Amino acid sequence: MTVASVHSLLACPTPKAWVKAAVRHLDILLTDHANCEKKAAATAMNLMFRYGERLPDLQDALSKLAREELRHFEQVTRIMRRRGVAYKPLTAARYAEGLRRHLRKHEPQRFTDLLVIGAFIEARSCERFEVLVPVLPEDLAEFYRGLHAAEARHFQLYLGAARRYGTEGVDERVKAIAAAEAELIRSEDEVFRFHSGVPSA
Repeated sequence: MTVASVHSLLACPTPKAWVKAAVRHLDILLTDHANCEKKAAATAMNLMFRYGERLPDLQDALSKLAREELRHFEQVTRIMRRRGVAYKPLTAARYAEGLRRHLRKHEPQRFTDLLVIGAFIEARSCERFEVLVPVLPEDLAEFYRGLHAAEARHFQLYLGAARRYGTEGVDERVKAIAAAEAELIRSEDEVFRFHSGVPSA
């Protein structure tokens, strides 16, 4: 399996019910999106500190990625201020933690899984930007249209790194995590978040 497109990597599309909830809850969408960008930057930096010293090429790529994620965070918070959306704490979606349950405990398998999970998180973000563009107000649609290409690069970075630096059996891990990711996206969630499943209300 070569580095795939977003749609061929993900095992299911975003449910229409989630898209409808996003339109109803733009304040939560933007706030949680900002949180996701911060977490994405932190993930890249954590990988740099834990693994980057012995993988200089990957460390440089992760450094660039972290800076880009922080720029996206700043862009989202500027849009929030412009729209009068107050930045407030939100509980995290079960999505990332649900994926991390599939991390193997021992190295180098754990490193491989971290990269594969990173690829899925970025791919799902990319796919959600795509489905949001047609239904959002024009200012937000233009913003998400611009982020789509960046998220596609990010998922390719993680998946490419898993193939280059990871252990054997990456394709099997991709399939297993794809199934787990799809289950999280298709199943009900009590709260709406950027990476939540089907809203229960």
